[in-house]
Amino acid sequence: MPEPVRAGSEELVLAFLAEAGDDYVSGEAISDKLGLSRAAVWKHVRALRAQGYRIEAAPARGYRLREIPDRLGELELRPLLNTHDVGQTLHWYEEVGSTNDVAKGLAEEGALHGEVVVAERQTAGRGRRGRSWSSPARRNVYLSAVLRPDLPPARAPELTLLASVAVCQAVRQAGVAAAGIKWPNDVLASGRKLAGVLTEMAAEVERVQWVVIGIGVNVNAAAADFPEELRGVATSLLLERGAPVPRALFAAAVLTALEEWLDRHADEGFGPVRAAWREMSDTLGREVRIRGGAAELTGVAEDIDEAGALLVRTATGLERVVAGDVELLRPA
Repeated sequence: MPEPVRAGSEELVLAFLAEAGDDYVSGEAISDKLGLSRAAVWKHVRALRAQGYRIEAAPARGYRLREIPDRLGELELRPLLNTHDVGQTLHWYEEVGSTNDVAKGLAEEGALHGEVVVAERQTAGRGRRGRSWSSPARRNVYLSAVLRPDLPPARAPELTLLASVAVCQAVRQAGVAAAGIKWPNDVLASGRKLAGVLTEMAAEVERVQWVVIGIGVNVNAAAADFPEELRGVATSLLLERGAPVPRALFAAAVLTALEEWLDRHADEGFGPVRAAWREMSDTLGREVRIRGGAAELTGVAEDIDEAGALLVRTATGLERVVAGDVELLRPA
Protein backbone atom coordinates (compact mmCIF):
# COMPACT_ATOMS: atom_id res chain seq x y z
CA MET A 1 0.00 0.00 0.00
CA PRO A 2 1.44 3.46 -0.85
CA GLU A 3 2.23 5.85 1.97
CA PRO A 4 -0.15 8.82 2.29
CA VAL A 5 1.16 12.36 2.39
CA ARG A 6 0.18 13.90 5.73
CA ALA A 7 -0.05 17.53 6.69
CA GLY A 8 2.58 18.99 9.01
CA SER A 9 2.13 21.34 11.95
CA GLU A 10 1.59 24.23 9.54
CA GLU A 11 -2.05 23.07 9.33
CA LEU A 12 -2.76 25.13 12.46
CA VAL A 13 -1.39 28.29 10.87
CA LEU A 14 -3.32 27.65 7.67
CA ALA A 15 -6.58 27.07 9.53
CA PHE A 16 -6.12 30.32 11.45
CA LEU A 17 -5.48 32.26 8.26
CA ALA A 18 -8.44 30.61 6.53
CA GLU A 19 -10.76 31.60 9.38
CA ALA A 20 -9.71 35.23 8.93
CA GLY A 21 -10.96 35.32 5.35
CA ASP A 22 -9.76 38.45 3.56
CA ASP A 23 -8.47 40.10 6.72
CA TYR A 24 -4.84 40.32 7.70
CA VAL A 25 -3.74 38.49 10.83
CA SER A 26 -0.69 39.70 12.71
CA GLY A 27 2.15 37.34 13.38
CA GLU A 28 1.79 38.20 17.06
CA ALA A 29 -1.88 37.13 17.06
CA ILE A 30 -1.01 33.83 15.39
CA SER A 31 1.85 33.30 17.82
CA ASP A 32 -0.34 33.98 20.88
CA LYS A 33 -3.30 31.97 19.62
CA LEU A 34 -1.34 28.87 18.67
CA GLY A 35 1.44 29.02 21.24
CA LEU A 36 4.14 29.32 18.59
CA SER A 37 7.16 31.57 18.42
CA ARG A 38 7.18 34.31 15.79
CA ALA A 39 10.05 32.46 14.09
CA ALA A 40 7.96 29.28 13.99
CA VAL A 41 5.04 31.19 12.44
CA TRP A 42 7.31 32.54 9.72
CA LYS A 43 8.75 29.06 9.13
CA HIS A 44 5.23 27.63 8.64
CA VAL A 45 4.25 30.47 6.31
CA ARG A 46 7.28 29.74 4.15
CA ALA A 47 6.45 26.02 4.16
CA LEU A 48 2.88 26.76 3.05
CA ARG A 49 4.09 29.02 0.25
CA ALA A 50 6.38 26.23 -0.93
CA GLN A 51 3.32 23.98 -1.20
CA GLY A 52 1.49 26.44 -3.45
CA TYR A 53 -0.40 28.65 -0.99
CA ARG A 54 -0.31 32.35 -1.83
CA ILE A 55 0.10 34.19 1.46
CA GLU A 56 0.63 37.95 1.47
CA ALA A 57 2.69 39.61 4.15
CA ALA A 58 2.38 43.33 4.93
CA PRO A 59 4.39 45.32 7.48
CA ALA A 60 2.42 46.17 10.63
CA ARG A 61 -0.58 44.19 9.31
CA GLY A 62 0.57 40.58 9.21
CA TYR A 63 -0.43 37.77 6.88
CA ARG A 64 -3.38 37.17 4.57
CA LEU A 65 -4.32 33.99 2.71
CA ARG A 66 -5.06 34.88 -0.91
CA GLU A 67 -5.10 31.59 -2.79
CA ILE A 68 -4.98 27.86 -2.07
CA PRO A 69 -3.64 25.23 -4.48
CA ASP A 70 -6.04 22.96 -6.33
CA ARG A 71 -5.37 19.95 -4.13
CA LEU A 72 -7.48 17.75 -1.84
CA GLY A 73 -5.11 17.10 1.04
CA GLU A 74 -5.60 17.67 4.75
CA LEU A 75 -4.45 21.26 4.57
CA GLU A 76 -7.05 22.07 1.94
CA LEU A 77 -9.98 20.01 3.20
CA ARG A 78 -9.80 19.99 6.98
CA PRO A 79 -10.54 23.73 7.47
CA LEU A 80 -13.62 23.34 5.23
CA LEU A 81 -15.16 20.32 6.96
CA ASN A 82 -18.08 20.65 9.35
CA THR A 83 -18.20 17.00 10.42
CA HIS A 84 -17.62 15.07 13.62
CA ASP A 85 -16.35 11.81 12.08
CA VAL A 86 -16.39 11.71 8.28
CA GLY A 87 -13.15 13.08 6.90
CA GLN A 88 -11.65 13.98 10.27
CA THR A 89 -8.95 11.44 9.43
CA LEU A 90 -7.85 11.91 5.83
CA HIS A 91 -5.45 9.76 3.83
CA TRP A 92 -4.31 11.79 0.81
CA TYR A 93 -2.49 10.33 -2.19
CA GLU A 94 -1.19 11.88 -5.36
CA GLU A 95 -1.96 8.62 -7.18
CA VAL A 96 -3.43 5.22 -6.31
CA GLY A 97 -4.88 2.32 -8.23
CA SER A 98 -8.27 2.68 -6.55
CA THR A 99 -9.30 4.64 -3.47
CA ASN A 100 -11.73 1.82 -2.63
CA ASP A 101 -8.90 -0.73 -2.58
CA VAL A 102 -6.85 1.47 -0.25
CA ALA A 103 -9.86 2.10 2.00
CA LYS A 104 -10.65 -1.63 2.19
CA GLY A 105 -7.09 -2.31 3.26
CA LEU A 106 -7.36 0.35 5.96
CA ALA A 107 -10.71 -1.07 7.10
CA GLU A 108 -9.17 -4.52 7.47
CA GLU A 109 -6.38 -2.96 9.53
CA GLY A 110 -8.88 -1.35 11.92
CA ALA A 111 -9.59 2.08 10.41
CA LEU A 112 -12.21 3.99 12.38
CA HIS A 113 -15.66 5.02 11.22
CA GLY A 114 -15.38 8.05 8.96
CA GLU A 115 -11.79 7.70 7.79
CA VAL A 116 -11.52 8.90 4.19
CA VAL A 117 -9.12 8.09 1.37
CA VAL A 118 -8.79 10.74 -1.32
CA ALA A 119 -6.59 10.73 -4.41
CA GLU A 120 -5.74 13.20 -7.13
CA ARG A 121 -5.60 10.40 -9.71
CA GLN A 122 -6.61 6.76 -9.97
CA THR A 123 -4.92 4.36 -12.36
CA ALA A 124 -7.48 1.59 -11.85
CA GLY A 125 -10.65 3.37 -10.78
CA ARG A 126 -13.74 1.15 -10.76
CA GLY A 127 -17.44 1.68 -11.17
CA ARG A 128 -20.31 -0.72 -10.68
CA ARG A 129 -20.08 -4.27 -12.03
CA GLY A 130 -16.30 -3.98 -12.49
CA ARG A 131 -16.37 -1.21 -15.09
CA SER A 132 -13.45 1.20 -15.25
CA TRP A 133 -13.87 4.79 -14.08
CA SER A 134 -12.00 7.48 -16.02
CA SER A 135 -9.80 9.26 -13.46
CA PRO A 136 -7.66 12.07 -14.92
CA ALA A 137 -5.33 13.83 -12.49
CA ARG A 138 -6.48 16.91 -10.55
CA ARG A 139 -9.72 17.32 -12.47
CA ASN A 140 -12.27 15.49 -10.37
CA VAL A 141 -13.03 14.11 -6.91
CA TYR A 142 -12.14 10.49 -6.11
CA LEU A 143 -12.70 9.45 -2.51
CA SER A 144 -13.71 6.48 -0.39
CA ALA A 145 -15.08 6.53 3.15
CA VAL A 146 -14.74 3.73 5.70
CA LEU A 147 -17.99 3.28 7.63
CA ARG A 148 -18.81 1.03 10.56
CA PRO A 149 -22.61 1.17 10.73
CA ASP A 150 -24.68 -0.66 13.29
CA LEU A 151 -26.66 -2.55 10.64
CA PRO A 152 -27.42 -6.14 9.67
CA PRO A 153 -25.96 -7.08 6.28
CA ALA A 154 -29.42 -7.11 4.66
CA ARG A 155 -29.72 -3.36 5.25
CA ALA A 156 -26.29 -2.39 3.93
CA PRO A 157 -27.66 -1.60 0.40
CA GLU A 158 -29.52 1.31 1.99
CA LEU A 159 -26.17 3.07 2.32
CA THR A 160 -25.64 2.99 -1.43
CA LEU A 161 -28.82 4.96 -2.04
CA LEU A 162 -27.96 7.22 0.90
CA ALA A 163 -24.61 8.06 -0.68
CA SER A 164 -26.24 8.85 -4.02
CA VAL A 165 -28.60 11.26 -2.24
CA ALA A 166 -25.66 12.99 -0.53
CA VAL A 167 -23.74 13.33 -3.81
CA CYS A 168 -26.77 14.58 -5.74
CA GLN A 169 -27.45 17.13 -3.00
CA ALA A 170 -23.89 18.45 -3.25
CA VAL A 171 -24.10 18.56 -7.05
CA ARG A 172 -27.30 20.58 -6.92
CA GLN A 173 -25.79 22.95 -4.37
CA ALA A 174 -22.84 23.41 -6.73
CA GLY A 175 -25.17 24.86 -9.36
CA VAL A 176 -26.53 21.89 -11.32
CA ALA A 177 -30.10 22.13 -10.08
CA ALA A 178 -31.48 19.61 -12.58
CA ALA A 179 -29.18 16.77 -11.49
CA GLY A 180 -31.00 13.53 -10.72
CA ILE A 181 -30.31 9.93 -9.68
CA LYS A 182 -30.53 6.91 -11.95
CA TRP A 183 -31.28 3.83 -9.88
CA PRO A 184 -29.56 2.90 -7.79
CA ASN A 185 -26.71 5.37 -7.46
CA ASP A 186 -25.60 7.18 -10.63
CA VAL A 187 -26.00 10.96 -10.65
CA LEU A 188 -26.98 12.32 -14.05
CA ALA A 189 -27.14 15.79 -15.60
CA SER A 190 -28.49 16.47 -19.08
CA GLY A 191 -28.99 12.71 -19.41
CA ARG A 192 -25.27 12.00 -18.97
CA LYS A 193 -23.37 10.50 -16.07
CA LEU A 194 -21.77 13.00 -13.72
CA ALA A 195 -21.06 10.88 -10.64
CA GLY A 196 -21.15 7.32 -9.38
CA VAL A 197 -21.06 5.39 -6.12
CA LEU A 198 -19.40 2.02 -5.48
CA THR A 199 -20.19 0.20 -2.23
CA GLU A 200 -18.18 -2.75 -0.89
CA MET A 201 -18.39 -4.39 2.53
CA ALA A 202 -17.34 -7.15 4.87
CA ALA A 203 -19.94 -8.73 7.13
CA GLU A 204 -20.64 -11.50 9.57
CA VAL A 205 -23.97 -13.34 9.73
CA GLU A 206 -25.68 -10.76 11.93
CA ARG A 207 -23.65 -7.58 11.59
CA VAL A 208 -21.69 -5.49 9.15
CA GLN A 209 -17.99 -5.26 9.95
CA TRP A 210 -17.30 -2.37 7.63
CA VAL A 211 -18.62 -0.66 4.53
CA VAL A 212 -16.52 1.30 2.06
CA ILE A 213 -18.40 3.91 0.05
CA GLY A 214 -16.48 4.99 -3.05
CA ILE A 215 -17.52 8.24 -4.71
CA GLY A 216 -16.35 9.56 -8.05
CA VAL A 217 -17.55 12.94 -9.31
CA ASN A 218 -16.55 14.57 -12.58
CA VAL A 219 -15.87 18.10 -11.37
CA ASN A 220 -13.61 20.07 -13.70
CA ALA A 221 -13.13 17.54 -16.49
CA ALA A 222 -13.40 19.03 -19.97
CA ALA A 223 -14.75 17.00 -22.87
CA ALA A 224 -11.19 16.25 -24.00
CA ASP A 225 -10.41 14.69 -20.59
CA PHE A 226 -12.85 11.85 -21.23
CA PRO A 227 -11.98 8.86 -23.42
CA GLU A 228 -13.58 9.30 -26.83
CA GLU A 229 -16.08 6.50 -26.20
CA LEU A 230 -17.42 8.30 -23.09
CA ARG A 231 -17.82 11.82 -24.43
CA GLY A 232 -21.42 11.29 -25.42
CA VAL A 233 -22.45 9.69 -22.13
CA ALA A 234 -20.38 11.51 -19.47
CA THR A 235 -20.44 15.08 -18.23
CA SER A 236 -18.97 17.21 -15.44
CA LEU A 237 -19.83 20.15 -13.25
CA LEU A 238 -17.60 22.28 -15.48
CA LEU A 239 -19.46 21.26 -18.63
CA GLU A 240 -22.88 21.73 -17.03
CA ARG A 241 -22.14 25.07 -15.35
CA GLY A 242 -19.79 26.53 -17.91
CA ALA A 243 -17.40 27.44 -15.08
CA PRO A 244 -14.95 25.51 -12.87
CA VAL A 245 -15.78 24.48 -9.31
CA PRO A 246 -13.28 24.64 -6.42
CA ARG A 247 -12.63 20.95 -5.82
CA ALA A 248 -11.84 21.27 -2.12
CA LEU A 249 -15.08 23.09 -1.42
CA PHE A 250 -17.03 20.53 -3.39
CA ALA A 251 -15.34 17.55 -1.73
CA ALA A 252 -16.06 19.07 1.69
CA ALA A 253 -19.71 19.53 0.69
CA VAL A 254 -19.95 15.86 -0.33
CA LEU A 255 -18.43 14.64 2.95
CA THR A 256 -20.62 16.97 5.00
CA ALA A 257 -23.77 15.82 3.21
CA LEU A 258 -22.72 12.17 3.59
CA GLU A 259 -22.36 12.52 7.35
CA GLU A 260 -25.63 14.42 7.71
CA TRP A 261 -27.50 11.62 5.92
CA LEU A 262 -25.65 8.92 7.86
CA ASP A 263 -26.67 10.57 11.13
CA ARG A 264 -30.27 10.88 10.02
CA HIS A 265 -30.31 7.28 8.81
CA ALA A 266 -29.00 6.10 12.18
CA ASP A 267 -31.68 8.09 14.02
CA GLU A 268 -34.69 7.68 11.72
CA GLY A 269 -34.01 4.69 9.51
CA PHE A 270 -34.32 4.44 5.74
CA GLY A 271 -37.58 6.40 5.43
CA PRO A 272 -36.08 9.91 5.04
CA VAL A 273 -33.42 8.60 2.64
CA ARG A 274 -36.10 6.90 0.54
CA ALA A 275 -38.15 10.11 0.41
CA ALA A 276 -35.14 12.18 -0.65
CA TRP A 277 -34.11 9.60 -3.24
CA ARG A 278 -37.60 9.69 -4.75
CA GLU A 279 -37.49 13.49 -4.97
CA MET A 280 -34.08 13.40 -6.67
CA SER A 281 -34.87 10.44 -8.92
CA ASP A 282 -34.34 10.63 -12.66
CA THR A 283 -35.75 7.10 -12.95
CA LEU A 284 -39.22 6.95 -11.42
CA GLY A 285 -42.04 7.47 -13.87
CA ARG A 286 -39.88 6.62 -16.87
CA GLU A 287 -39.78 3.62 -19.13
CA VAL A 288 -36.68 1.58 -18.36
CA ARG A 289 -34.86 -1.50 -19.56
CA ILE A 290 -33.11 -3.62 -16.92
CA ARG A 291 -30.23 -5.90 -17.87
CA GLY A 292 -28.01 -8.10 -15.76
CA GLY A 293 -30.49 -10.29 -13.95
CA ALA A 294 -31.94 -13.63 -14.96
CA ALA A 295 -33.83 -11.97 -17.79
CA GLU A 296 -34.12 -8.56 -19.42
CA LEU A 297 -37.04 -6.48 -18.18
CA THR A 298 -38.77 -3.53 -19.80
CA GLY A 299 -41.43 -1.47 -18.09
CA VAL A 300 -42.16 1.70 -16.15
CA ALA A 301 -40.20 2.38 -12.95
CA GLU A 302 -42.89 3.11 -10.38
CA ASP A 303 -41.12 3.32 -7.03
CA ILE A 304 -38.44 2.01 -4.71
CA ASP A 305 -39.55 -0.14 -1.79
CA GLU A 306 -38.59 -0.07 1.89
CA ALA A 307 -35.32 -1.86 1.07
CA GLY A 308 -34.38 0.31 -1.91
CA ALA A 309 -35.30 -2.23 -4.61
CA LEU A 310 -36.72 -0.79 -7.84
CA LEU A 311 -40.35 -1.61 -8.58
CA VAL A 312 -41.00 -1.90 -12.32
CA ARG A 313 -44.44 -2.28 -13.90
CA THR A 314 -44.10 -4.66 -16.86
CA ALA A 315 -46.69 -6.11 -19.21
CA THR A 316 -47.08 -9.07 -16.86
CA GLY A 317 -47.18 -7.24 -13.53
CA LEU A 318 -45.02 -5.54 -10.93
CA GLU A 319 -41.41 -6.76 -10.77
CA ARG A 320 -39.01 -6.13 -7.88
CA VAL A 321 -35.45 -5.46 -9.10
CA VAL A 322 -32.59 -5.69 -6.61
CA ALA A 323 -29.67 -5.55 -9.07
CA GLY A 324 -29.01 -4.82 -12.71
CA ASP A 325 -28.14 -2.09 -15.20
CA VAL A 326 -30.87 0.44 -15.87
CA GLU A 327 -31.26 2.03 -19.28
CA LEU A 328 -33.57 5.03 -19.30
CA LEU A 329 -35.87 4.98 -22.30
CA ARG A 330 -38.36 7.63 -23.35
CA PRO A 331 -40.40 9.33 -20.59
CA ALA A 332 -43.52 7.41 -19.50
